[in-house]
Amino acid sequence: MKISRPVCLIAFLLLFILASSATADAAEIHVLCSNGLKAVMEDLAPQFERATGHKVVVKFGLAAGFKQQIEKGEAFDLAVLTPPLIDDLIKQGKMAADSRAVIARTGLGIMIRAGSRKPDVTTTDAFTRSLVGAKAIAFAKEGASGVAFVATIDRLKIADTLKARLKPTATGEEVNALVVRGEAEYGILPLSEILGVKGAELGGMFPADVQTYITMAAGVGATAKQGAAARELIKFLTAPAALPAIKAKGMER
Repeated sequence: MKISRPVCLIAFLLLFILASSATADAAEIHVLCSNGLKAVMEDLAPQFERATGHKVVVKFGLAAGFKQQIEKGEAFDLAVLTPPLIDDLIKQGKMAADSRAVIARTGLGIMIRAGSRKPDVTTTDAFTRSLVGAKAIAFAKEGASGVAFVATIDRLKIADTLKARLKPTATGEEVNALVVRGEAEYGILPLSEILGVKGAELGGMFPADVQTYITMAAGVGATAKQGAAARELIKFLTAPAALPAIKAKGMER
């Protein structure tokens, strides 16, 4: 059947209007994301963009650092931090309380240079001996994992013994570099941050009775320009369909 030119023109105009409407509805979501969820976000954000047409602009870094930036007035739509930091920002009126959502958690592990001998972490005693026998241990001093590690060695009463061999850094990336270059025998980071490091591998997880889980939660800025789209992103990250990607990156619900 031959279709008249006016009908074709109307159909074209309709498609153009629909496409223009979709473009107009698309949002650019600015996200401040803790390195603890970096691998997951890098995997899921492109999927979210394809599914919704929104664009996700992510800045990765330390959760504590982002909290300070938000307190100083940093503009953002969505932040992924640890729950205590999210809760404090909600109390300050800088995040929407009804947007708070826990995404996933990951345990602490020991990162080693690829191919190096793995430490014995089968028991807490063995784990303690491995730490005491290390030549150098790197950790991000202001990161949630670094704070937890310091608390752990205090609890094990080996902080003074390790003091001369500890290499506190400003970021997780610096921990990675020290281990890959062989300047630190061990690097202490969440499992989700260890798995993707080239030139390094997981030496072992902390034993269960001294394990600390780093939980990642999200919240929408109280004055977010793209608050509705940011809430869509939270729903996407917490949906059952996101679970395979979360598990693949060393995290769990």
